[in-house]
Amino acid sequence: MSAISPSRPRRGRRKRRHLPVRGLVVAALLLLAFLLGIAFARTLDERPDRGDLVTDVRTLTPLQQQPPARTVTETVTTP
Repeated sequence: MSAISPSRPRRGRRKRRHLPVRGLVVAALLLLAFLLGIAFARTLDERPDRGDLVTDVRTLTPLQQQPPARTVTETVTTP
């Protein structure tokens, strides 16, 4: 019997050069997520409490009033 040649060329082993780069990218993304979490937590801690009441007192001055309109009263008598 004769040896049958494969119809597709055989792939070589996967290069391992990409593995350290991928690991560094994953580590950098995890570090970024961790730092963003810390920043978010600090932001929540530094916001003011809602329990403090603030009262604002102002004195309002009245507007200048117009004199009342002239009122005319008519009496009608029937004959």
